[in-house]
Amino acid sequence: MAIDTLESVAFVAVPFPAQGHLNQLMHLSLLVASRGLSVHYAAPAAHVRQARSRVHGWDPKALASISFHDLDVSTYDSPPPDPTAPSPFPNHLMPMLETFTAAARAPLGRLVETLAVTHRRVVVVHDKLNTFAAAEAVKVSNGEAFALQCVAISYNIGWLDREHRLLTDHGLQFLPIDACMSKEFVEYVFRTEMELQEGGGVASAGLVMNTCRALEGEFIDALAEHPEFKDQKLFAVGPLNPLLDVSARTPGKTRHECMEWLDEQPPASVLYVSFGTTSSFRGEQIAEMAAALKGSKQRFIWVLRDADRADIFAEAGEARHAEMLSQFTTETEGTGLVITGWAPQLEILAHGATAAFMSHCGWNSTMESLSHGKPILAWPMHSDQPWDAEFLCKYLKVGLLVRPWEKHSEVVPAADIQEVIEEAMISENGIALRNRAKVLGEAVRASVADGGSSSKGLDDFVAYITRMPSSSLQMSMRVQVFKNSSEFKSVERLLFEI
Repeated sequence: MAIDTLESVAFVAVPFPAQGHLNQLMHLSLLVASRGLSVHYAAPAAHVRQARSRVHGWDPKALASISFHDLDVSTYDSPPPDPTAPSPFPNHLMPMLETFTAAARAPLGRLVETLAVTHRRVVVVHDKLNTFAAAEAVKVSNGEAFALQCVAISYNIGWLDREHRLLTDHGLQFLPIDACMSKEFVEYVFRTEMELQEGGGVASAGLVMNTCRALEGEFIDALAEHPEFKDQKLFAVGPLNPLLDVSARTPGKTRHECMEWLDEQPPASVLYVSFGTTSSFRGEQIAEMAAALKGSKQRFIWVLRDADRADIFAEAGEARHAEMLSQFTTETEGTGLVITGWAPQLEILAHGATAAFMSHCGWNSTMESLSHGKPILAWPMHSDQPWDAEFLCKYLKVGLLVRPWEKHSEVVPAADIQEVIEEAMISENGIALRNRAKVLGEAVRASVADGGSSSKGLDDFVAYITRMPSSSLQMSMRVQVFKNSSEFKSVERLLFEI
């Protein structure tokens, strides 16, 4: 009976179509599917393909546990990013975002209506930016919506109250969104929010958070006390990303060439440098970064690529940096690697040779780094990233600031970058920073282990959306695992033969 109760609930994931958001809802979908629910991942066709092709840290066979649905949207422009644009925000994605918000609602509504006929309950878990999905969920009598928060919960506290004691006590500065995002995107966010309010102000039943109490416990409690969230269910379930043990290699599994190189490096000796999928550097800044890496004489892996296009499978143009890279790789041969394509970030961060991560401080990358105990050299580019840099450096104290946000329009000279690299990699302060990150990483990992706060949070979330007591859910999960085991198959075959 318990199994039937689980299978009669449809979990519908509706991600925002940018890599860090697609990725987090994919991880959550796989986690929920592993607990026996019927899981449906709904996005435009190109973004379904993107999410599937870039999922990392899971057995590829796990994708078979999810039903994928293409939300039919009209075509949109997919221009290349402009590294010389006045704002570092990826404005080249705006045509896709506008089209997605306008066109995805109707096919999502049809999907929800179809599932509502065949399931006892339909639970739509949508990216917090996809407010239209909540409205579609509650159109059916057995529908419910939850938002997934893909950024730090502490960011919400800054948004709601810049003078909150948790900010002032730790010297944290929250910047207004129009300082860190483009005018076009700010207008887009407020327009979608206004449309929701005009449609009746449908609110999600609660919030699923990619965070844990080890990182943001005080902020989670503060959010729960805020009038805006007092009637909502809050579930901290992070980190959503898998926690890897790269020492336990799977025989025969193909590895990225950089992993073979990492295997040959001393413990905690390599700086990983990557700025995510929505950031592009000017040519002058790339030259300064190259000079800093070479001048520091530290081992490194540098992911040098421009921001994603709206359609990542569109034909790419010529590489911008081919001439510079040819000389740079020759000069740094044996010391570092440059990756110009997709990099196995989780595996790199989990590797014992990796000491630290120079990052744009997107929350996805932040959670991946901290969950593997690696400190961050903070270089925020846009959106919530300046806040994450503040939070890492001043609150958690596991970050070093490379470039203050107020200088985001300037080129950071090589000498300044090199100074931070050397502090992180060879100074006593850097060693202390890495030790703090290691201890914090252990606490983060404990949160998703059996009995941890995030493990319990995910169990409570699944129990709530299925309306099952946690004890019944645990028994149901054990039965589900047994039904999928070879032992059950043998018993089933024996019974059939009898």
